[in-house]
Amino acid sequence: MWMKKTTTIAEWLTKATEALRPTSETPSLEAQALLAKFLGTSRAYLLAHPEHLLDETSLEQLGQALKRLCQGEPLPYVLGEQEFYGLPIKVTPAVLIPRPETELLVEQAITWLRQHPTRRHAADVGTGSGCIAASLAHHIPDLMVLAVDRSRLALQVARENLQRLRLSQRVHLLQADLLSPVHASFDLICANLPYIPTPRLAELRVAQFEPRDALDGGPEGLDLILRLLQQAPYRLAPGGLLLAEIDASQALILRELAHSYFPRAEITIHPDLAGISRLLAVQA
Repeated sequence: MWMKKTTTIAEWLTKATEALRPTSETPSLEAQALLAKFLGTSRAYLLAHPEHLLDETSLEQLGQALKRLCQGEPLPYVLGEQEFYGLPIKVTPAVLIPRPETELLVEQAITWLRQHPTRRHAADVGTGSGCIAASLAHHIPDLMVLAVDRSRLALQVARENLQRLRLSQRVHLLQADLLSPVHASFDLICANLPYIPTPRLAELRVAQFEPRDALDGGPEGLDLILRLLQQAPYRLAPGGLLLAEIDASQALILRELAHSYFPRAEITIHPDLAGISRLLAVQA
């Protein structure tokens, strides 16, 4: 590695930033985040103590992690963690990295639950890391959640997150294909299912590192969302709410499909902070 044995924080950050420039849009921020994580400190501390010397063991571990970043691996996988709705969520290559745009779903769900204090049974379909289920249970202390995923490896990550956040008593995990084996009704159904059309995956960098099963929504990107809409009339309690993250290109057709399965429901498409259609809401 190009680091000398007496490397300071400032020297390491400078070298790491330069090494990350070819592959990162924010090389300086990624370098700071990586170093802060390994030192167990904050980015503010790094900037306030540029003269601090890094020991040889730290430099070796940092070098290995930096190499992964330079090869294009996403920062959250290297750090092993991603913040989501204010919670630290463990992530591995077995699960999709939680995105800020998915916080819209959580925000809408929490608002609805607080407006309906007797509605306390929810399902999180395609839970992945468990970030949605954990966020809902954390902010609604009497909520019971069934978190479903078909991936055993993803459920292992979700289980660790629930244990770390002390939510295992109220969030129950189930390995299943959507809600097929479930014979219960829910006041709230949340879903962040794969919705990227298969042909688009080849051109997306995200598909190089994140699990394909968590991204691939079939030829039109609608396969899993459509199947959930088919199941939902038998799983959503009267007056309940279904929320599903979508791709903007699917907004019109999903509105029509949702109306065909819920002809009396109020169907809404919510935009994210960028004004992009992001969330399908079905108020039964």
